[in-house]
Amino acid sequence: MAVVLVLRARGLGDLLTAVPALRALRRARPGDHIALAAPHRLKSIVDLIACVDEMVPVSDPVGLRWDGPAPALAVNLHGPGADGIVELSRTAPDRILTYRNPAFPDLPGPAWEPDMHDVDRWCHLLESDGIAADRRNLGLVPPVATTSHRDAVVVHIGAGAAARRWPADRFAAVVRHLLVQDREVVLTGDESERETAFGIASRAGLSPARVLAGQQNLIELAATVAEAALVVCGDTGVAHLATAFGTRTVLLFGPNPPSRSGPPPHLLGRHAVLWAGQAGDPDAEDIDPGLLKIGVPEVVNAVDKQLRKRPWPGTGLDRRAQQAYRRVG
Repeated sequence: MAVVLVLRARGLGDLLTAVPALRALRRARPGDHIALAAPHRLKSIVDLIACVDEMVPVSDPVGLRWDGPAPALAVNLHGPGADGIVELSRTAPDRILTYRNPAFPDLPGPAWEPDMHDVDRWCHLLESDGIAADRRNLGLVPPVATTSHRDAVVVHIGAGAAARRWPADRFAAVVRHLLVQDREVVLTGDESERETAFGIASRAGLSPARVLAGQQNLIELAATVAEAALVVCGDTGVAHLATAFGTRTVLLFGPNPPSRSGPPPHLLGRHAVLWAGQAGDPDAEDIDPGLLKIGVPEVVNAVDKQLRKRPWPGTGLDRRAQQAYRRVG
């Protein structure tokens, strides 16, 4: 049995944008053994994707350890840098599928396009090798919730970088608005964001029992997102989970533009995406100035519109679909 080794040593959102590419590989090579090198903490989500035979735990490409047979194909879904190519080369594959890198002039592949949407990027890589990929194949089957928060509004307060974290006092104002509207609200985030979540709950008048930040594992968080009436968050992995489960969202973007990492265009009818039209440094230590331009009134207005919409019919786009990518301010 031939082995296909895929490298995607990044976070939750990055994994979910690669789902159509992973499924395309499965369809193209149904008899092969597909091994995915990705962070171990994502295993429960990898299981939901249901197209990978083996997971190789790795949090950084330079930590890749492959003890199996030499892969027939190594696929670099990690990025444009040299590290991923170097580590995959060490597994002695028959062939490497990757975007071109000037450090490896003998390796063919398409040119890296920085402004391409992440879902398109990995589908395009496979298509350059003759593998058809369906960009719409993003959906996941919702996991079973051990504790149900059905139809709650999930407000996810955190992000992987300070540049993408909307201010806590603004989240509190949105939560206060939702409570006045008699909506059930839960606050999610990781362990490091738990204290911030309690502060938001206190300012908003939300019961501490509704703070789930730091209490849920990844599969429990996924179940909460899947059964929510609405998710309000920044440019995070939770936003991609909502897209995968078909949950409505209000998404606050900055510094990365939504055209690169937001919901794909064919899903815009389900997502309200706010951004100020101002790109910035995603690795900055302070909140992005463009993200700061998104105020509470814009978010509250988008939340109200999303909650007024009728249940998603499953086909087509509603009349406000083309307005989802709009500038604010």
